[in-house]
Amino acid sequence: MTSDLLRLTVLGSATPYPDVDNPCSGYLVSAGGTRVWVDAGTGTLAQLRRYVGLDELDAIWISHLHADHTADLLTAYYGALYADVRLPAPVPLYGPPGIAGRLADFLTNTATRSPVESAFAVHELHDGHRAQVGALTLTSRSVAHGLPAFAVRIEGAGASLVYSGDTAPCAALTALAEGCDVLLCEADSPGAPASGEQVHHTPEDAGETARAARAGRLVVTHVGPSLTPEQAVSRAAARYRGPVEYAAPGAVFVVR
Repeated sequence: MTSDLLRLTVLGSATPYPDVDNPCSGYLVSAGGTRVWVDAGTGTLAQLRRYVGLDELDAIWISHLHADHTADLLTAYYGALYADVRLPAPVPLYGPPGIAGRLADFLTNTATRSPVESAFAVHELHDGHRAQVGALTLTSRSVAHGLPAFAVRIEGAGASLVYSGDTAPCAALTALAEGCDVLLCEADSPGAPASGEQVHHTPEDAGETARAARAGRLVVTHVGPSLTPEQAVSRAAARYRGPVEYAAPGAVFVVR
């Protein structure tokens, strides 16, 4: 799947657990032969393998450590070390602080710690983290999800994609998304909480973030079970005049 264009392939967008035909959050971002698995929610590894093998990935990027964004890293570890995959080197894994320990805690079954780093070359994210992965530049910002969480701007082939991860509306996300070609933004919540900290976007919030950032196009994802995709798109479009689409599983968006 080599292309000079920046492409976003939706592996899954369900939350908080997979639907029958929709895995949890996961995306394949590619351009110029570079391929990055962005979030590894439940069920996304099987869909990823339709397009690319684990040994063909250039990197994995993880927004935060909730299971609906990370669970398939566990089986990816088994695939990388104990199956038919032959990694030329550990796959670069960009994720929140503590990601290696979290994986090892789950995968270790004896007194000897599982060799997580044999499968993944771990790089911990911080606010403003920047990485060059082949033809793609990844810039990460800390966002507001009640735990260490990040959004990412991916630039390549003369285009830019911003993925919100999970977050409430925040200035860091708006700044990161300034002028991007496509904003892939969560729209989890039907409304803001009556009390307590807000940790997700509503569809209206997604529209407002896209409008404030002057994004060229909005793709809503991570739509919660109390909303339909059609409702999320319609409500987001009430706050943003540009094109609004839904991150349906299997959808491919050319970013330009």
